[in-house]
Amino acid sequence: MENTGLRDAFFEQLGPSDQAFALFDYLPGLSFFVKDRQGRFMSLNRRGCEYCGVASEAEAIGKTDHDFFPKSRADEYRADDRLVMESGEAIANRVESAPEDAGSPRLVMTSKVPLRDRRGRVIGVAGFSRQIERIQTPSGTVDAFANVIAHLHTHFADNLSTQQLADMAGLSVSHFERRFRHAFGASPRQYLVRVRIEHAAKLLLETEQTVSEIAHACGFYDHAHFSRSFRRIMNCSPSQYRS
Repeated sequence: MENTGLRDAFFEQLGPSDQAFALFDYLPGLSFFVKDRQGRFMSLNRRGCEYCGVASEAEAIGKTDHDFFPKSRADEYRADDRLVMESGEAIANRVESAPEDAGSPRLVMTSKVPLRDRRGRVIGVAGFSRQIERIQTPSGTVDAFANVIAHLHTHFADNLSTQQLADMAGLSVSHFERRFRHAFGASPRQYLVRVRIEHAAKLLLETEQTVSEIAHACGFYDHAHFSRSFRRIMNCSPSQYRS
């Protein structure tokens, strides 16, 4: 089936909603998407196309996150989609890394809702995200995390401790770790390793540095540690990724 036919068949189950979805193109800074139960894109607005690196929605229809994003990120997005579809409950206003080029320090506020057909069966998921510039909260947590994330992406090769990061956020270590894991679905240490791997992946493709040189430049203490971490996140060795 052609991609346009796939898309039309999906929206036929929802009823006359396609015109309403088109309105999201006119909300500046808002990324919007619709996926079916298999994780295939059925609709994507202009901002969503920018995140996926495609010129038009038609180029994304029928494809999945794994066609556009690193495996670790695509796996996370897919797990969230499944959770929303299986539970029938929305994910509301969660802070996470922007789905753009590897190594981006930007944050977005994301919500996902289940989509139901005329019989009430969940047949997909719709998502919205907006980049965070500055959001005031009673605790100042979002602003504090924005500073921490920017520091992580700028100084990822440094020997950063959780205590240092917690101090930046003005929180105790236990409170910081709990808030961080809730916001990003990973511990501060796990997030830092992912940032290092994303930068390493870029260097593998764009430079002729050796694997050992890249490991050192990205903050790993030896070649073996880098290779283990890279394989765990990217599902292949650094050499295989470069090839």
